[in-house]
Amino acid sequence: MTSKTDEAAGPADALGYEQARDELIEVVRRLEAGGTTLEESLALWERGEELSTICRRWLDGARARLDAALAGPEADGDPDDDADS
Repeated sequence: MTSKTDEAAGPADALGYEQARDELIEVVRRLEAGGTTLEESLALWERGEELSTICRRWLDGARARLDAALAGPEADGDPDDDADS
């Protein structure tokens, strides 16, 4: 079975991190509660995978921004920036 996550780009990609995380929590809660048909469970699982990917992209982007910010003074090449530390 192939993932639709890599193929589909659309409204799901417009979700913010918190929205995707909250929806993912709800999907997991529904899967853990059971009582759904196999087809419903598969649809929930697929949606959860999509939401997980969205969250991962947000977190990877945040990590890249933090890394860039932390590397900022060193990237300037000014040795005096760390002289007083």
